[in-house]
Amino acid sequence: MGKQKQQVISRFFASKPKIPAASTPPSSNPSSSSPPPPKPVIPSPNVKTTVSFSPSKRKLLSSHLASTPKRLKPTLSPHTQNPVPPQSNPSLHQKFLQKLLEPPSPPLLESSIEPSESDHKKYTPLEQQVVDLKSKYPDVLLMVEVGYRFRFFGKDADIAAKVLGIYAHVDRNFLTASVPTFRLNVYVRRLVSAGYKVGVVKQTETAAIKAHGSNRVGPFGRGLSALYTKATLEAAEDVGGKEEGCGAESNYLVCVVEKVLDFSGSVSNFGGANVRIGIVGVEISTGDVVYGEFDDGVMRSGLEAVVLSLAPAELLLGQPLSKQTEKLLMAYAGPASNVRLEHASCDCFKDGGALEDVMSLYEKMVEDNLADDVNQLAEGTEQRNSVQGVLNMPDLALQALALTIRHFKQFGFERILCCGASFRSLSSRVEMNLSANTLQQLEILRNNSDGSETGSLLGVMNHTLTTYGSRLLRHWVTHPLCDRNMITARLDAVSEIALSMGSYKGSQSIVEIEGGDFDATIMQPELSCLLSSVLTFLGRSPDIQRGITRIFHRTATPSEFIAVIQAILSAGKQLKRLHIDEEYEDYSCNKIGVAIVQSALLRRLILTASSSKVLGNAVKLLSTLNKEAADKGDFTDLIIISKDQFPEVARARKALQLAKEELDNLIGLYRKQFRNHKLEFTCVSGTTHLVELSIDAKVPSNWVKVSSTKKTVRYHPPEVLTALDQLRLANEELTIICRAAWGSFLMEFGEYYMDFQAAVQALATLDCLHSLAILSKNKVLETILQDNFVPNDTILHADREYCQIVTGPNMGGKSCYIRQVALIAMMAQVGSFVPAESATLPVLDAIYTRMGASDSIQQGRSTFLEELSEASQILHNCTANSLVIIDELGRGTSTHDGVAIAYATLHYLLEQKKCMVLFVTHYPKIADIKIEFPGSVEAYHVSYLTSNNDEGTMDSKSDHEITYLYKLVPGVTARSFGFKVALLAQMPSSCINKAMIMATRLETIESSRARKKSGEKQLQETPSSDQELETQAIVLKSTASFHGERTEDSEEFVSAVRDLLSKLKSATTDDDYAKSLKLLKEAQGIANELINR
Repeated sequence: MGKQKQQVISRFFASKPKIPAASTPPSSNPSSSSPPPPKPVIPSPNVKTTVSFSPSKRKLLSSHLASTPKRLKPTLSPHTQNPVPPQSNPSLHQKFLQKLLEPPSPPLLESSIEPSESDHKKYTPLEQQVVDLKSKYPDVLLMVEVGYRFRFFGKDADIAAKVLGIYAHVDRNFLTASVPTFRLNVYVRRLVSAGYKVGVVKQTETAAIKAHGSNRVGPFGRGLSALYTKATLEAAEDVGGKEEGCGAESNYLVCVVEKVLDFSGSVSNFGGANVRIGIVGVEISTGDVVYGEFDDGVMRSGLEAVVLSLAPAELLLGQPLSKQTEKLLMAYAGPASNVRLEHASCDCFKDGGALEDVMSLYEKMVEDNLADDVNQLAEGTEQRNSVQGVLNMPDLALQALALTIRHFKQFGFERILCCGASFRSLSSRVEMNLSANTLQQLEILRNNSDGSETGSLLGVMNHTLTTYGSRLLRHWVTHPLCDRNMITARLDAVSEIALSMGSYKGSQSIVEIEGGDFDATIMQPELSCLLSSVLTFLGRSPDIQRGITRIFHRTATPSEFIAVIQAILSAGKQLKRLHIDEEYEDYSCNKIGVAIVQSALLRRLILTASSSKVLGNAVKLLSTLNKEAADKGDFTDLIIISKDQFPEVARARKALQLAKEELDNLIGLYRKQFRNHKLEFTCVSGTTHLVELSIDAKVPSNWVKVSSTKKTVRYHPPEVLTALDQLRLANEELTIICRAAWGSFLMEFGEYYMDFQAAVQALATLDCLHSLAILSKNKVLETILQDNFVPNDTILHADREYCQIVTGPNMGGKSCYIRQVALIAMMAQVGSFVPAESATLPVLDAIYTRMGASDSIQQGRSTFLEELSEASQILHNCTANSLVIIDELGRGTSTHDGVAIAYATLHYLLEQKKCMVLFVTHYPKIADIKIEFPGSVEAYHVSYLTSNNDEGTMDSKSDHEITYLYKLVPGVTARSFGFKVALLAQMPSSCINKAMIMATRLETIESSRARKKSGEKQLQETPSSDQELETQAIVLKSTASFHGERTEDSEEFVSAVRDLLSKLKSATTDDDYAKSLKLLKEAQGIANELINR
């Protein structure tokens, strides 16, 4: 046998004779062993194994050779081995090498799978399959299973080579690349993360089934077995559920449709400015569905808030969309985000088609469930109840739902939208919807420095131990509660868990909600220890929330099924130790036990997670499966049959057993034939059922020799080959039947899905409450700021002072103060303890912010337009129960316009809305509004110390010597100390000094005008108009001349200006006409001198 293998290998690598060409005479004796001719021709097969050109490339090469005159063979450089400038008549081989050494041309790398009309290619059966599949799925990047590898073809191969960093080469008609099958999960995730829609094409038949089927001679049947995108990856078969570092992130698909509300021709640039938007967001891996319909303005702030809150991985755009909406969504799905974007037409929904589409799917699901099992009647009833909810959905939201269902049909996930999803509306009365500005400017989800979660409110509050708990906490933080009872219930639960951890620290806060009963009693420490133990165990287990959804989608593996159900069962058994289901009183109201848990919310959650129904169903499901077979991935022994379940599996197993027995019984025939009672089948190198005989034994001629040694020969008799073939066929049939039974088993899980989903949701809620309890034990601000934080009190009341105007120097802590108020209010309504000594808070319906400066050049928005758009959104949406914080409104335009707009905005909020307002400004004039609203508005400033506390001083050097105290005190300050910030920014000193001179002049002019307006009582008449104009001209000219002033003459200049103003003042107040005229002439001389400097 060794010699036979050697001969085969030798024939494979032996040089094959070249087919003689017409112009070259054949060798006289090709088979002789004479020495080779002087000029041997290199055999072409050796070259073809290195590279191969497409037919079009070969055609181009042939035409080029035919039109090129023969040249001599070029000489290769002895150093670089590159050809020297070509001489005449090079050989064909040298031309081929020249082409081979050149880099491939772009058309070769961009070889398309679609056949061209001018190129008559002859495809192999596999290539024809790929062409047919690509024409059917043109927008999908296909991975085709060929043996033990997945191959890419044409442009797909080019994309895969770039994204995956693998080698692509030309094979026959197409560019191709390949990856091993066992790395499918890794490569699919990389392609999907790059934003591609990936399809996996698998073989639909095995070798054994193919040999006994009608397709014996043709290629293996192949079909699209799975589609993957970012939104469906975690729920998909084969690659989902791996949780490679992104388990805590949501993968929403958000569908957006809209309807234009106005068609004003006068605003051509803003056609479709006001629209009504319908939106549906689906997290297919958890079954979470959000929907809503709302009116939005030209800035699309409402849509932006929803998109930022959900952070979708995919966007499905229902065409047509207005230009503004598409700009916003395209900007969100930019190249850096890797958010996948797909378009779909809404034209089919004009005449009620959306409702018809959705209802047909629901009706089909109800009929299928009722036909499959009478026991699923309850599930059908739940589906009918959900139909009523769909009928009540707004029209545009219904269109978005219909588009989403159509989209998910191609993945096979539409069933979750009918009977497994938890629908919730965007406009909830019990939750606060934060605007996009609030999420960004208060750094709720991500910080504004590097865009990470570190340092954000979510990053500080997140102490969850499970990925699904982390996802739920993200929702809590972005949707604080607005219902007083729900807030109080959460605070009670958090307090009880925190108290069971130990005594409070003195620095922690005691939170009260106005009108709410907030009471907690110190409990036994067993609660926190048990919760911590359960959550730690769940944190090390798979993501059970996505796991049960994958089971519902029938994409979970057996080992994953057992791990998920076992985790839920173990957690429930641990929580049972709290004995929550044992009542405290008997029917005679006599105490029969002491309750370990007092909080009603905690009791309800623990009862749901440890429900006897859930635990019983978990035990029942696990008893049907063989864990050892599940760990091995062996479907044939996976299902444990009991009580006549899965009869088809029992029949297939019996058929397999009969095939094995028939094969094993053949050995008795051969024992008799060779008169050897000890003869047994043997197995060598994986080849089973070999008959091993001595080398001199005589066997029938139809026996197949498999291998041999010096003394023995191993055979496969024809009866054994036939029996082995039947055994393989029976094994393949059993595998197929067992896989079908596994799918049926997963389908039956739908009966229990809602109960398991409720249990997992309860565990996620317990994780969030435990996280907030841990937060209450930590010194949040002290940890972050390292004891450098200066606290401030805030007192706002709807019936008393409900507006604070805050002024003060730059970097004095104004923005920090108003942010802390907003974040404390938000944390309290999430149900968390807050970093304060005490807090009595009203229940807010919204928190609105306008802070910082930003623009959006891509969407055609200037800084000032962004500023006013944010203010406009606040004015339109806030109510008397809202908190509004505005930081430096009106700084994007001229001073007069800015002061006027800021004043008018604050006046509107105070008069029309009467909401609580924190208004930060550098315009002291705005503080005058408190005269109009006495008792409701008060002015404050952040305190500081300078070397000279006189704010009217002309000494600009005091800017260098300021100490910030960060303490809020009553009063208004007109000084901003911008030069201090300029020094910190390390601007050139000459630039700062020049700015100080200009500031001094402007302050002098302003002071002079103020004194002039106030006047003195003894002033009888005002200066003539000519005198006033002359004075203003002198001032303007002197101010305009500051550009030429040298720094060293600044003090002399200031002294001259003071002298000028003093003489002008004396001239206008002196009753002696001659003396006044003299003073005016002197002032005119000083002014001329200043102008001529």
